[in-house]
Amino acid sequence: MNPSHTLIPSSHCYPPLLPFTFATLCTSQRRRFRVFFPRCFSATSAPPQVPKDLCGIEHLVDKLSPPVRLATSVVVFAAAASAGYGLGSKLGGCQNVAIGGAVAFGVAGTAAAYALNAVAPQVAAVNLHNYVVGLDNPFLLKKEDIDGISNRYGVSKQDDAFKAEICDIYSHFVSSLLPPGDVELKGDEADKIISFKNSLGIDDPDAAAMHIEVGRNIFRQRLEVGDCEADIEQYRAFQKLIYMSYLVFGEASSFLLPWKHVFKVTDSQVEVAIRDNAQRLYASKLKSVGRDIDAEQLVTLREAQHLYCLSDQLAENLFKEHTRKLVEGSISVAHGILKSHTRSVYGVIEAVEELDSILAFNNILISLKNHPDVDHFAQGVGPVSLLGGEYDGDRKIEDLKLLYRAYIANALSSGRMEDNKVAALNLLRKFFGLGKREAEAIMLDVTSRVYRKKLAQAVSGGSLEMTDSKETFLQKLCDELHFDPQKACEIHEEIYRQKLQQLVADGELSDKDAAALLRLGVMLCIPQQTIDTAHSDICGSLFEKVVKDAIASGVDGNGAEMRKSVRKAAHGLRLTGDTAMSIASKTVRKIFINYIKRARAAGNCTESAKELKKMIAFNTLVVTELVNDIKGESDDESTEEPGKDDVIQTEDEEWDSLQTLKKIRQNKELEAKLGNLGHTEITLIDDLSERDRTDLYKIYLLFCLTGEETRVPFGAQITAKKDDSEYVLLNQLGGILGLSGKEIVEVHRSLAEQAFRQQAEVILVDGQLTKARVEQLNNLQNQVGLPQEYSQKIINSITTTKMAAAIETAVTQGKLSIKQIRELKEASVEIDNMVSEDLRETLFKKTVGDIFSSGTGEFDEEEVYERIPLDLNINKEKARGVVLELAETRLSNSLIQAVALLRQRNREGVVSSLNNMLACDKAVPSRPHSWGVQEELADLYTIYMKSNATPEKLSRLQYLLGINDSTAASLREMGERLLSNNAEVEEFVF
Repeated sequence: MNPSHTLIPSSHCYPPLLPFTFATLCTSQRRRFRVFFPRCFSATSAPPQVPKDLCGIEHLVDKLSPPVRLATSVVVFAAAASAGYGLGSKLGGCQNVAIGGAVAFGVAGTAAAYALNAVAPQVAAVNLHNYVVGLDNPFLLKKEDIDGISNRYGVSKQDDAFKAEICDIYSHFVSSLLPPGDVELKGDEADKIISFKNSLGIDDPDAAAMHIEVGRNIFRQRLEVGDCEADIEQYRAFQKLIYMSYLVFGEASSFLLPWKHVFKVTDSQVEVAIRDNAQRLYASKLKSVGRDIDAEQLVTLREAQHLYCLSDQLAENLFKEHTRKLVEGSISVAHGILKSHTRSVYGVIEAVEELDSILAFNNILISLKNHPDVDHFAQGVGPVSLLGGEYDGDRKIEDLKLLYRAYIANALSSGRMEDNKVAALNLLRKFFGLGKREAEAIMLDVTSRVYRKKLAQAVSGGSLEMTDSKETFLQKLCDELHFDPQKACEIHEEIYRQKLQQLVADGELSDKDAAALLRLGVMLCIPQQTIDTAHSDICGSLFEKVVKDAIASGVDGNGAEMRKSVRKAAHGLRLTGDTAMSIASKTVRKIFINYIKRARAAGNCTESAKELKKMIAFNTLVVTELVNDIKGESDDESTEEPGKDDVIQTEDEEWDSLQTLKKIRQNKELEAKLGNLGHTEITLIDDLSERDRTDLYKIYLLFCLTGEETRVPFGAQITAKKDDSEYVLLNQLGGILGLSGKEIVEVHRSLAEQAFRQQAEVILVDGQLTKARVEQLNNLQNQVGLPQEYSQKIINSITTTKMAAAIETAVTQGKLSIKQIRELKEASVEIDNMVSEDLRETLFKKTVGDIFSSGTGEFDEEEVYERIPLDLNINKEKARGVVLELAETRLSNSLIQAVALLRQRNREGVVSSLNNMLACDKAVPSRPHSWGVQEELADLYTIYMKSNATPEKLSRLQYLLGINDSTAASLREMGERLLSNNAEVEEFVF
């Protein structure tokens, strides 16, 4: 069995150990005495009187003092020698025999004397034992007493028997102070052991050996027991032994007490034993600390911490845990009071007093933390936190909220919130760990109730109505309760709404009711806008129901009674005209949107137009009557608003020629046939985007233009005859959609332009205008009614697009020159818009290339760098870069081409290539060129000299070819001879 198991906590059952009944044998050389010490030896308890008995010679030794015992030993030795000498003389009859007898009896006497002295340590040990047993309190034993016993018997304290008795007594004492596993240490055991050890005069190594022996006893008992509980008890007892030993020997215990080697335990297990027992002792010390804690107690705790060898961090955690548990106990008491006295005012007061005591305790700890001698106080002094305890988490948060609510209610019980209560509530919120929003919600709920109660008292008692400044009265009430004025305004609005709902329950608001509401609004200082909103919401919901009933009844059900109910609701609920119209508009617009959804979901334009036509009919027959009833007008009294066609005509008179626009003018004959043409108050201008509204208008306009198309069997299609009355409905549709005159004109104009453009593109398919085509376009313009200016723009756009395509193609194919470009610009053709910039740059590069390959040898910088870029509208700097790059490339290529033509005996080609080289040189002045065959360069110079070139060109060519003046002069003299002889030329060339 491994002894290290004595320090390993486990849930498994260890072999049971015997409980602590420390009965140990006190052995001697002759007899065994069993001495019992109590398990928990205290300073006042007396040990059992179980003395040891002396026997035989021990009685004699006990009565003899050391000098007497020494004299007795001498006398015994002398008597024995004398007796032996006499007996030898008597028996032997000679001197030698007498001497032999004396020696023999002297040895026997010496042995007797030695035996007498050898028993002295044992007798001293028995007397020491009996002396300790005879003491009422073992702490009465002094070092002088032990010295007296050792001196009395003339023995040394280092004598084996005497020292063994001292160690045995020390071992029994240590065992007696070791409590059982389920009993905690008291904290004074180490001091008692140290005091007793000093009294015995035992050295630390000997005392440490006794501690190890006690540990072995515990281990042996662990092997003897057989149940799990006893095993755990032995484990805890061993931990306590380790901790007590550490307190007794201090840091020296690391080498005096080899727990690791003897019992096979690890250093961490030893540390755990010391830490756990120190924590238990400190925790038991903290039990004496209550909510009346003071500085003296904190100093005592600090001293106890050092005495128990507890670290600062562990001490701080234990202190905080203790204070938290104290507070948690008070919280539980306060919560229990509230639960048991739900409706009792006294219960709330008791709970609040308990909470006040918690805050007072917390304030004491905060003040002690700021004490100048805080370094001498126990670790962990500071505000209490509930984190990590019973009330940490969501499980008990509702209990804390209940207590917080009770504290607020108690603070407001006097009708006002004192400043000290506000500070206390803030501390309590932080102490409970409530969020700011949670606390504000609870505060708002409780304060709102109190505010409502005080406001009701002020209204019923008449104090609010009699005051001169009602706003000041209400503000003062909010200040007393620390209540947000904005929340008070919301309560005022809620009260007003409740009153309004009560008064309009019968569907009508009388003058008396209106006066009562006015009085309430004035007393509560409710803004007029808020009152209007309340009327709009509450009365509006009632009016909306009436409007829905009127619309749902349709054309047949919209009789006199229904119209009367609408008028009664509109005026009886005292809604303004705008409010009533807004409510009706909301309901009507929902129905309009349903019609529009069905129109969009239709399969073709005709079906969509039919759905829109139904919407127009609904607007004319139902909605118009509803609007008149809301406005309080009869059909005869309703005044006719200016027609939309007048608006259109005054806004854009230039479009009056449009045929479709003429047809939507209101016609009196059609009005007589169709009856009322509808209203313009309810529109979809805010429900649909401008594009959606114009698209719907365009669908119906196309329907008016094409007529209704009906499909018949065999795939045939029949178009019904067009009716101009559809244009009047189109005008009404524009009003429903909320289109302005300008927007309607824009729809007609775009449709007219679209129709004219489609036909014109067919006529101008090749972009050419002829007299016949002009007449066709004029007839088309008259049919559509498009103004001359806009039709001409469309024609120009078509022809310009066709021309632009042709020009771009010509530029791409290289068929267009700069001369033609200038002619087009003179003809007012916008080349910049027709030809892209890339193509214009390509055209510039082609033009410069033509100059460098023209064979004239000329290069006009102003033409190339200024005029051509201006005509083509390209960047001049970019154009200059193109010229320089092209000239550098063409310069060397021209020389190579000239030599090639020379070898082909093409005299004109040689002259042209040399001119091109000179033109490139004018653009980019170059250095002399090198050539492998100097004779070919001389021949080039000679040929160019005979081409009637100007002296300037000839001189520049001489420089470029690298020909010096003497060579040039000789070439001029013999040039004619070189060229006259063909054979020589042939030889020269090849």
